[in-house]
Amino acid sequence: MMHIVINSCRPLVLRGRESHFEEVSAIQADRKIKTYFFSAFFILMLCHALPGRADVDGNSKVFKFNIPGQNMAASLVAFSETTGNQLSYPAALVKDIKSKPLSGSYTADQALQKLLGGSGITYRHTDNDAIALAADSSAQSSQSAQATTLKAMTVVGTAKTDDDPTAYKVTNASTATKTDTPIMETPYSVAVVSQQVFQDQQVIRVEDALKNVAGVQPGFSSGGLNETFMTRGFQTTNLYRDGFLLPAGFGASDAGRQTANVERIEVLKGPGSILYGRSDPGGVINLVTKRPQATPYHSIQQQFGSYDRYRTTADSTGAITPDDKLLYRVNLSYENANSFRDFVKTDSVFFAPSLTWNISDRTQANMNIEYNHFDNTIDSGIPVVGNRPAPVSRNLQVADPFNNKNVGDRTYVGFDWSHKFNDEWKFSHRFGAEFFDAAQDFTFFSGKPDAAGNLANAPSALPMGKRGFNNGNSQQQEYYTTLNLTGKFDTAMLKHTMLWGFDYFAIDNQFAGACCQAFPAGATFNIYNPTYLTAAPNINFTPGSNRNMDWYGLYFQDQIKFPFDVYGNFGLRYDNAVGRDLTAGMVTTRDARVSPRGGLLWKPQEWLSVYGNYSENFGPSNSLFNGPGQQALPPQTSEEWELGAKTEFFNGRLSASFAYFDLTKQNLPVPDPINPNITRTVGEQESRGYEFQATGEILPGWKVIGAYTNLAYAKINKDVDFNGGPGDTGNRMFATPRNFGSLWNTYEFQNAGLRGLKLGGGVVASGQSQGTNQNDYQLPGYTTVNLLASYGLKVAGKKVTFQLNADNLLDKTYYQGTNSSTRVGINPPRTFLGSVKLEF
Repeated sequence: MMHIVINSCRPLVLRGRESHFEEVSAIQADRKIKTYFFSAFFILMLCHALPGRADVDGNSKVFKFNIPGQNMAASLVAFSETTGNQLSYPAALVKDIKSKPLSGSYTADQALQKLLGGSGITYRHTDNDAIALAADSSAQSSQSAQATTLKAMTVVGTAKTDDDPTAYKVTNASTATKTDTPIMETPYSVAVVSQQVFQDQQVIRVEDALKNVAGVQPGFSSGGLNETFMTRGFQTTNLYRDGFLLPAGFGASDAGRQTANVERIEVLKGPGSILYGRSDPGGVINLVTKRPQATPYHSIQQQFGSYDRYRTTADSTGAITPDDKLLYRVNLSYENANSFRDFVKTDSVFFAPSLTWNISDRTQANMNIEYNHFDNTIDSGIPVVGNRPAPVSRNLQVADPFNNKNVGDRTYVGFDWSHKFNDEWKFSHRFGAEFFDAAQDFTFFSGKPDAAGNLANAPSALPMGKRGFNNGNSQQQEYYTTLNLTGKFDTAMLKHTMLWGFDYFAIDNQFAGACCQAFPAGATFNIYNPTYLTAAPNINFTPGSNRNMDWYGLYFQDQIKFPFDVYGNFGLRYDNAVGRDLTAGMVTTRDARVSPRGGLLWKPQEWLSVYGNYSENFGPSNSLFNGPGQQALPPQTSEEWELGAKTEFFNGRLSASFAYFDLTKQNLPVPDPINPNITRTVGEQESRGYEFQATGEILPGWKVIGAYTNLAYAKINKDVDFNGGPGDTGNRMFATPRNFGSLWNTYEFQNAGLRGLKLGGGVVASGQSQGTNQNDYQLPGYTTVNLLASYGLKVAGKKVTFQLNADNLLDKTYYQGTNSSTRVGINPPRTFLGSVKLEF
């Protein structure tokens, strides 16, 4: 029988028959906020400088691992190379066995336990300091003493990373590179909100998760129809699902996207055009969904909270066939809730099944579906009086209850497959399509009320300070496909991971509606004494436009590992985009662009990386739907310079990063001074500042995630008004506070008497911001406090967790943003959300 000995200090020795073996390798408020976050960061740095947990014994040396999931034999070779341990085992023992991925800092024993977990293989330390592997024969008492004796060891706190579902810190991410790359080796700013953060904060909406990310703040769209975010000072309504663009343009709504099947959110800060095509320059927000797993897991959770909120979610995954060739996962949720806002409610059904077919060790196919039926109420926000949001009750609704709905369906279908030619080369293909159909009745208002608080009901031509209807039916379809070839190879002393790709994206929108119609009754609407319609209005729809846009892109990226721990990332992309007004039967815009990106990172220590990068961005079209006399305009573009550092503390358990950026956006559309009905591109806006981010585990059981942003400069560099004057030039960009951030931490008790009890809390804070680019009113700064208490226990072998979250504990009135006009979004008062979760 062949026996294998692996010794990192000498060549691989095969004993027995020959065999092929593969080896893989406001100023005061702003000052308070700034002081608070700098103090928190200083404390973390001080903790890192203090003496750490020295080796408990001679076998507690911690090693850094980054071993992918692969065949067990290859993983054991990588383990031996990292630790220097000699391994001995029969060759047949690891045949056809795959190992779990291993990434993070562990002792040799801990790493081996994780690699062998669930494989039916055990190990023991021999007298000559080698490690012998054998089949787990614990059921046979006569052999157990020989085959399953493990050396006693003391487990010290170690990094909990990708393969640990309870981790805050995630080691690898793919959004910045489209390859599974360690964040510490990625020369771009990347943040990840993990599944455990989702659970501890009871995240339901995407905006709830992104408050943990530096440089990102939730915004407010017209009517709250879209998920809107300010990323590094620039507004975006685009989300991505596993890299697939989920646009909210042309009247289609993406508000209330469900997170029941979201595993984590990855955010690439700065331009992302090179990999994703046309996009907003502040960053890429990518929802990474849950995938089928071979290990069975099932859970059901019931949430209940303030304002009659009820939400039920379920998650089930496992193998369909005994050989784990076919895997499944099903996620579903049902939510029904009222609101602190008058006439606002939510009713949503979400169902997301997915399948994975492991065709062979090298070929895999996945199919996934999402269906979401929603019946929501549109919230038009509150108006502005003077230079502040109106001093009205938080529940005031300007929208009329008889003309206020967003009812429809959203369906996504996706398929992808990949094939590994060998351990170095991989081909992948993906196709996705999303279909949206909704009926939307929207009561809007524009301008400010008069001194008595009156908004006039508007005629068809709207002056300022008016209220009216904007109803319609929208259908929208998006299609996306991409081909990628990834290869790893060496040239002299350089190690390359090269990516070639092609993608195609198309969006079609059909709309019929009635815009800006006057109310049928009543001369005015008073915000201090509101009166509403007593019956639904009779509105006749007229056909709207049929719009289409598509683009294709070709891109190339090379990730290079140079000598002396220097890592590079360089790439180039060509985009070609066409916009059409199908109703008029004309092509309205043709845009083409080459977008480069490059970055360098130096990792002088295992725990420290410093980097710099430059990126260009291909932004939205400025002339997709031209009016009479409108000439074709160049597209929006941008570029960014960034410098930063990334660190890992406490043997890799806690990561922290710093980034300084300078981001400029050009070709913004502004009114033509001669003909105000058309636009021209002279606008330029710029934001620059710095960000801190920290995520991970400070001590066993004590987890933290924190973010701080100083947006020192967020200005309009170029603008023009109707008369050809400077317009808003020199003003601060709307919804860009100088300082904002968050800090959240939890502690799970480790002693036996209190095991299962978890307590936590945190703050979210922001300075004052401008409501519009005209800087004619401001949103005040705020600080909110949030708390958590949970307790988990075993009941009949099943895990049951009881949890209660309190948000805005001090009941502060604060505002989440504006639509860059006079509609302001208002956040909830003090709310509670409880849950009971069963896992088995």
